[in-house]
Amino acid sequence: MNKDELDGRVDQVKGKVKQATGDLTGNERLHDEGVADEAGGDVQEGFGRGRRKVGEAVEDLGDKLKR
Repeated sequence: MNKDELDGRVDQVKGKVKQATGDLTGNERLHDEGVADEAGGDVQEGFGRGRRKVGEAVEDLGDKLKR
């Protein structure tokens, strides 16, 4: 797991907490902010996952070229 994946997951959790807090307090703005944080975390995690997959593919190619 790389930094983008980790930061994305943190943002997802932060967003879910904000949503729940907004729901409990009736604060619609906080709820909406949580939805945005969670969506941003999804995007960041996906970007990090893609970066990791490309890095792994490059490493595999390098290993095959060394043989």
